[in-house]
Amino acid sequence: MLSKIMTGSLSGLEAGLVDVETDFYNGLPALNMVGLVSVTVKEAAERIRGAIINSGYSFPYKRITINFSPASTRKDGSHFDLPIAVGILTSSGELKKQITEKYAFIGELSLDGKINRIKGALPLVIGFVENGIKKIILPAANLNEAAIVKGVDLFPAEHFSQVIEHMKTEEGITKHHGRRHNLPANDYKEDYADIYGQEHIKRVMVICAAGAHGVLIVGSPGVGKSMMAKRIRTIMPEMTYEEMLETTKIYSVAGKLSDKKPLIHERPFRAPYHTISPSALVGGGVRPVPGEITLAHSGVLFLDEFFEFKRQTLDLLRQPIEEGHILISRNGENVVFPSRSVLVAASNPCPCGYRGDPRNECKCSERQMQSYTSKLSGPLLDRIDLQVTMGFVGYEDLINEHRHKPDYRCASSEDMKRDVERAVKTQKKRYIKEEILYNSQLSPARIKKYCAIDRESENFIKQAYEKMALSARGYHKMLKVARTIADVDGEDHINIAHLAEALSYRG
Repeated sequence: MLSKIMTGSLSGLEAGLVDVETDFYNGLPALNMVGLVSVTVKEAAERIRGAIINSGYSFPYKRITINFSPASTRKDGSHFDLPIAVGILTSSGELKKQITEKYAFIGELSLDGKINRIKGALPLVIGFVENGIKKIILPAANLNEAAIVKGVDLFPAEHFSQVIEHMKTEEGITKHHGRRHNLPANDYKEDYADIYGQEHIKRVMVICAAGAHGVLIVGSPGVGKSMMAKRIRTIMPEMTYEEMLETTKIYSVAGKLSDKKPLIHERPFRAPYHTISPSALVGGGVRPVPGEITLAHSGVLFLDEFFEFKRQTLDLLRQPIEEGHILISRNGENVVFPSRSVLVAASNPCPCGYRGDPRNECKCSERQMQSYTSKLSGPLLDRIDLQVTMGFVGYEDLINEHRHKPDYRCASSEDMKRDVERAVKTQKKRYIKEEILYNSQLSPARIKKYCAIDRESENFIKQAYEKMALSARGYHKMLKVARTIADVDGEDHINIAHLAEALSYRG
């Protein structure tokens, strides 16, 4: 008897429907799988045989053909185990087609019938819902991950025998509805209040977080570049539902979710070492998987020792920074991964680290300097919105000697986040009819609409454009930064002060 069981396949973060068609024929016992399936799927045959037998059911000793439709798309992953097993028992008459065809199935089987956690459960569930399928049987270990999806009935199973019982009575598994999670408040141990005497750089970090602008911090060793970068998450706005959903999809496909961390509700902070390979940074592999730049989506990509990265590795960042996504082509398959993160880069000014430091003498030759800085290409530098130098801290600042003065200010993360949230609220209201969230995402056409300046400011910018030899990209980025500065300051319109400050961050 022919049976059709519904499941799905992944291409990047997107899921498509797959029909698992099973039929029996007379002949020597065999199990053949067709429909452009990977080795991982074909190896499931022995796992499925053991799971069915050890769950107390008979495995049919016939010639079995399993077709995965559509046959033109590649099928990969261990989540096909469960739909194949259900299809075999449906074709053998053990289960009724009228019931099994109501559900979609995903899950990996052990030889003893246990249903194990799979990668990519969340995007698969989202794909089912988008195609009108509202009843899904999945591993119990993936329930909390998939429960973020609204408008779906989830049936978590721990053992194959539970699935069979439910298919016979529709009462073997307790139903769970997709719902919003009660998320704990983000509890960061770091705080900008720990950093003294760098208030101007804290101002830069507020602008960076408020408008999702990239930043490059250059300074001598020990001035606090890494401390400044690692605390930026503490002032970034809380993730929206859409951001949590998309970021959790990424971590689901990458297999980085667990029972303790079934949902990404804190903005990611990824800090790869400078020896990272190009494929590990941007993603790749025979079956494309997300790289560090995608794992940092909706969060922070921190590249410490920026000038120590290989030039060809850094240049791979150009398109993702500009467009917010990256295209990977492998074996005729094109996969698009999102990569809209805040780039925070930090570097010493030279190989010895003391160029421009009044307290220490730089011992680097011009040749060493040229070799060091040549790793950062002009086109990539032009794409970084904020470029600042972080100086050394005086002894009085270091011991916080000025804290008792009336005009003293050492901004904490709470203070800075308040400014960020006010600016983000302004942007959400401004772009309510647009498909963007932050000023850094403005296209040239939108810049004309939302970053309008008066005649006096225009004359000022014209002189600066020619004197500083800005590129067209640099000009647009300066306007977007000025728009964020105005939002941080609570101003409706961009004025010369905002433009001047934005220009001071260009190099």
